[in-house]
Amino acid sequence: MKTRNMTRDDIATARTLSEALPYLQRFNDAIVVVKFGGNAMGDDAAMASFARDIVLLRQVGVNPVVVHGGGPMINELLRKLGITSEFVNGKRVTDAATVEVVEMVLSGLVNKRIVQAINAEGGKAVGLSGKDAGLITCDPEDPALGFVGDPTEVNPAVLLNLFGDDMIPVIAPLGAGRNGETYNINGDTAAGAIAAALKADRLLLLTDVAGVKDASGQVVTALSAAEVEEMTRAGTISGGMIPKTETALFAVRNGVRACTIVDGRVPNAVLLELFTDHGAGSMIRA
Repeated sequence: MKTRNMTRDDIATARTLSEALPYLQRFNDAIVVVKFGGNAMGDDAAMASFARDIVLLRQVGVNPVVVHGGGPMINELLRKLGITSEFVNGKRVTDAATVEVVEMVLSGLVNKRIVQAINAEGGKAVGLSGKDAGLITCDPEDPALGFVGDPTEVNPAVLLNLFGDDMIPVIAPLGAGRNGETYNINGDTAAGAIAAALKADRLLLLTDVAGVKDASGQVVTALSAAEVEEMTRAGTISGGMIPKTETALFAVRNGVRACTIVDGRVPNAVLLELFTDHGAGSMIRA
């Protein structure tokens, strides 16, 4: 005979599950695009936790799409190969040699590691890049930067087909040029373009900061597009947060219901953001 005393933690867990019901109903059959990056990509435990959250989303009826980065891994391989990068206005010049390394790391090492992690948690992940099935077509972002792409056309048909088969797309941020070139795309930019093409319910940009902060340094949990623009003009939003808020503004103005800049350092941040009142970052709406 087995006996067990109910603890406060047990009761709290049951209460959390019960309180999640309206959110589970709300996001049933919704499309959620998650940009995965930052320190979690280099940590096995954090990778496994993220993968488990993504599998749980699919299990409860959400259609997740994972778009990933991989800058630190690219830098490490370039260093090992003795390829020196040049920068223009803070952006890496991606020449023909560099873009080969970028594709090797993003479509190979990083993409398959995430796919393997999701599959290990019981999901059915499929690794893609923007070059597959005409997903992303690019024009050069700036000729001075070489093979850095601006996603001008996104065809989400392959992703919609994968949803129908209960698959979880994991996408490396690469695109095809109009003459067969390979272009490297900023991960946030790729995620925003894909979310807009899918008219996603949510775009979650996981990062290594708590969210958008006001002039006093406090995280703002909800913002309108107009408020984001005003904070940018005032210099309150600056530095590395500007590209993320620009992606958020593009997404919500092109059919995405809301974009949240999520503190990816928080355990189970994706679940907290979608299925609790608390949230885990700064939500931006049109």
